[in-house]
Amino acid sequence: MTPEQESKCHKIIHTAAAGAGAGNLIPVPGTGVAADIVAMSMMAMSLASVFGGNLTEEVAKGMAVTALKQTMLKQPIKVLTKELSKLIPFLGQVVGPAISVGMIEAAGWALANDMAVKFNRAPISA
Repeated sequence: MTPEQESKCHKIIHTAAAGAGAGNLIPVPGTGVAADIVAMSMMAMSLASVFGGNLTEEVAKGMAVTALKQTMLKQPIKVLTKELSKLIPFLGQVVGPAISVGMIEAAGWALANDMAVKFNRAPISA
């Protein structure tokens, strides 16, 4: 991955994480997962363009769901905490978005590295 591609990925991933965090401000369990999937889908399509690829919306959704599943399986307590915290007024509006941002960041860099390898470029260690 070139420094220019890394910079573009950085902007895309942070923007998606911020969007997912904002979507997780809604204090209803389950809406956070939907916000995460939307953010990851848009992020996957944008990341593919960085590496000269093109993804359809359906493929991007599939990649987003897969990346989130992998992240959730690695961090099940965080996911459960994120969704259950929404039942606690005010606390849930802080905890849920913070956890979501971290999860989207991790999944986004994993996705960017996968795409870098797929398009024959060296991955980075973020």
